[in-house]
Amino acid sequence: MVGGCEDRTGERHVLGRVAELAGGRDARVVVLGTATAMPDDVGPAYQKAFDGLGAREVTFLPCASREEANDPATVEAIEAATGVFFTGGDQSRIAAAFGGSDADTALRRAWERGVVVAGTSAGAAMMSTTMILGGGEQVPTSNVRTGPGLGFVQGIVVDMHFAERGRIARLLAVVAMFPHELGLGIDEDTAVVVTGTRFEVIGSGAVTVVDAGHATGVRVPAEGTGPIALTGAHIHVLPSGYAFELATRTPVIIDAPADSRARDRGE
Repeated sequence: MVGGCEDRTGERHVLGRVAELAGGRDARVVVLGTATAMPDDVGPAYQKAFDGLGAREVTFLPCASREEANDPATVEAIEAATGVFFTGGDQSRIAAAFGGSDADTALRRAWERGVVVAGTSAGAAMMSTTMILGGGEQVPTSNVRTGPGLGFVQGIVVDMHFAERGRIARLLAVVAMFPHELGLGIDEDTAVVVTGTRFEVIGSGAVTVVDAGHATGVRVPAEGTGPIALTGAHIHVLPSGYAFELATRTPVIIDAPADSRARDRGE
C-alpha cells in the first residue's frame, strides 16, 4: 500500500519492491487504471517504470467500467499475472467499477495463491475494510466521508499523501469513529508491505500509526458537529527500517540507521 507520488523515474525503491515480490525478471505485472481519470498518461508511465525495473511483461488495463471488469480478457490477464498494481485517482471508482466483479473474484483467488496486490494513493485506500473517501483535514467527523473498501487487509484504515497534506486530524477523526481499526497514514513515496500479520515500512517517508486500542476515552459528537475526544491512544511514526506487528499492535525495529544505534548506546 503506497502513499502516492512514488518515484517512477529514479531509483524507484517502492515500485522496485513490487517488481521484486512479483518475480523480478519473471514478473508479469498488470496495472489497473480503474481509479484514474487520465489513463492515457498514467498507463504509459507505469509501463515504462516497470519495464525499466526488468519486469518480463507489463500490461495496462483501464478497467474503468463494470463491463470491462467483467470482461473475460481482464479476468484472463489477472489470472496470468504475478503482480497487480492499482493506480491512484478516485478510490470510489474502484469500489463502483471493480468491487464484486469477475475481475475482483479472479484477483482474490490470485491473492490467496500468493500474487502480489499493490496500489498507490486511491489504490492503497481501497485495500482496507473501511475506506476513506474524502473530507477536509479537520477533526470534526462531519468533514470526513467513509465507505466500504475491498478489504484485502483487515482491521486497518488507510490515509495517503499523509504528511504532505497534513491529514493527521482526519485520520484521528476516522479512528475515533472506528476505534477497532488501526489508522495508517502513509506519506508519499512510502509504502507498507504486508506479509501475514506484519507490515514493513519502505520508501523515503514514514507511516503514522494511530491505535485507539488502549484509549481511555473516545467521544464522537452526535451528527459530527463538534470536535472528537480521544485520550490515551497510541501514535507511532515509523520510517523505513521499521515493521509493525498487527496481531499485537507492536512496532519493531528491523534495520535501525547507524546513527540511531549509536544514540541508543549513548555514544
